[in-house]
Amino acid sequence: MYKHEKQAVERLQSNRIHMLSTLSTAIIAFFLIISLSGTMLFPMMAFADEPQPVAQVGNTTYMSAQDAIGHTSLKNNTVTLLTDTTESVTVTPPKVVRGVTLELNGHVLNASNTTAITVPANMQLTITGPGTVAGGTQPAVDCRGALHVKSGTFTSDATLMRFAETDGTSAQGSFSGGTFTAPMLFNLLDDAKNLGYVTVRGGEYRGMIPAGLNTLVLLSGSFSDTSNLAPYLADSLGLIPDGTSGDGTGDGMFHVGDLAISSKQTSVELDPANGLQQLSADDLLTLTGTQLNGIADYRLVADSDQLQALNNQIDRAMQAVGKRKAFETVSQNITITAVRNGADDVIDANSSRGAGPQLRTSDHDGISAQVAVTIKAVAEPEKPEEPGKPSNPEKPEKPEMPRSGSAVQALAIISLLLVIASAICAYATVHLQSSRLHN
Repeated sequence: MYKHEKQAVERLQSNRIHMLSTLSTAIIAFFLIISLSGTMLFPMMAFADEPQPVAQVGNTTYMSAQDAIGHTSLKNNTVTLLTDTTESVTVTPPKVVRGVTLELNGHVLNASNTTAITVPANMQLTITGPGTVAGGTQPAVDCRGALHVKSGTFTSDATLMRFAETDGTSAQGSFSGGTFTAPMLFNLLDDAKNLGYVTVRGGEYRGMIPAGLNTLVLLSGSFSDTSNLAPYLADSLGLIPDGTSGDGTGDGMFHVGDLAISSKQTSVELDPANGLQQLSADDLLTLTGTQLNGIADYRLVADSDQLQALNNQIDRAMQAVGKRKAFETVSQNITITAVRNGADDVIDANSSRGAGPQLRTSDHDGISAQVAVTIKAVAEPEKPEEPGKPSNPEKPEKPEMPRSGSAVQALAIISLLLVIASAICAYATVHLQSSRLHN
């Protein structure tokens, strides 16, 4: 009995030792897991609390776009946004840097209390990439230097962009792409005498452009409001299509093409019976309604040889009408070409009026159209008949003597006188005979 009790006690002690060992292992594992979790959790919490870099220049990141602009260089002047940011920046790179490129990189730059981006005089800013510059209640851009927008979305609840030409500085704007939305798209800064030199060469513009910005040039693009556009297209007799996109669907926008020639009448007819005169090139453009659309530095030229050939035919038609001769119908085709204006029509880079020549030209030279002018035929008039030679001559009948009342009266008087003379003769004869008998 004692032996069995001793074995039971030994087994109980062995089980206790095993349980204690297992429990110790579990406790150690638990604390190890807690330790490892804490090691990973606390750094993550600390990282979440740290501010994120906003912009990058080269391989170096910065906590604001303004700070990144200040660290650009001649070798690397591109500032790339890394996240959305709310700040108002001024393009003030180091003194040796004269131009900065802002790559929006799909992010948003929101204005903070004032204009989102300010470009001082003698500075140049290029904006590229998808992304947004939002002015909110402030402008998206104020520019006294040079601004080049290649892409991006720009919004404001007020004036979208303001430019300034003063006595000492002149702004320059160039827009080749992007979407621009605001109640007022462009206007002057408060102290500006003129806008500067702003050229629109592409993009989508939703808002109004005020009248009187005489240095604004619209070469191409899509516009939601055309109320004041005509003066900005007047140099090229620009055409504004009817708000239909290229695929035929209406989108509420009015599109100005890059370079095109349009004729209201590609074929016209001249009638010599209504009078003719020689045509100049301007006369031909007016007659056919031929115009350019939206290219300020181009003009229309008619082929001089073809125009001279037309005028020669007009002269022949005029002579034929004057000499009452026949003239057959003739038609002359004339080619009208858009040609680039001379260099004196482009702003000189050394001019005191600004920041260099305007790139107001097209990439598609040699655009032409053809019109046809027809001169109607003139028929030779018929010869009139000669007088006194009827077509069917016959011997005329002898006309009867006219028997008027006076002629009848004369005959009656003569007859009466003859009767009286006969009576007198008879009386005289009888009287003579009677006298002879009495003797």
